[in-house]
Amino acid sequence: MVVGRKENTMKQITAALYFIPGQDDMIPDAHVYLIGNPDSKDLTVVDAGLMGKGQYKIESIRQAGIQLTDIKRVIMTHTHLDHIGCLGEILQAIPDAELWVHIAEALLLEQGDERAVYGMDMFQSMCQAQYGIRPGAFTFQVHRRLQGGETLDLGGTTWEVIHIPGHSAGSIGLYNRREKILIPGDTVYADYAIGRFDLYGADGAQLKGSLMELANLEVDILLPGHNRIVESVPPGYILETAKQWEPYLS
Repeated sequence: MVVGRKENTMKQITAALYFIPGQDDMIPDAHVYLIGNPDSKDLTVVDAGLMGKGQYKIESIRQAGIQLTDIKRVIMTHTHLDHIGCLGEILQAIPDAELWVHIAEALLLEQGDERAVYGMDMFQSMCQAQYGIRPGAFTFQVHRRLQGGETLDLGGTTWEVIHIPGHSAGSIGLYNRREKILIPGDTVYADYAIGRFDLYGADGAQLKGSLMELANLEVDILLPGHNRIVESVPPGYILETAKQWEPYLS
């Protein structure tokens, strides 16, 4: 044991994919994923996390020996507070990184419309009081507005963008078809759980449709926004999850 040495919290999933687990607080903190072959110097951060967690996420990347200047973009699976709360902190550390967001939420971010961030007025008031967040804090320039249907070359790996509304209007999934890896944001989790569908821009029927779309994919590795990751997904798992929730999603 080396006294004073911090354990690296960033875990390697494949040769070109890393996982930084969220550190839940009073509000859950989203996981962060880092995509790309390190030698490519073209790395992508997926999601940011809760307010105050930016330093932890950045230090996790540094401890893995990755240069922050190699991170070229941040892609948001969606812009709820638990995913975007520390985006400003992360962009301070990597100021040249671009921000990529689905157009349904990109326009809101650019206009300083924070309804898609907080989801409901009562939660916004509570968080602004609890964390001292000023109105308009989540106004960002979006460099690329995603539509869904794009195929992205991210650090020598290929990922498809899938628009999966329901949990939020601009939710996306990232799918690596070759390695059968799905990053679904908060649309579907481990243990037959799904994201809530009662916030601004959410829609139960759309969430059902998105789950059914994801059920058509071959998925071996499921990397959700929260809770445990699944590195050996049972066949038919997403379809079974959709069926279990179907009565509530009409």
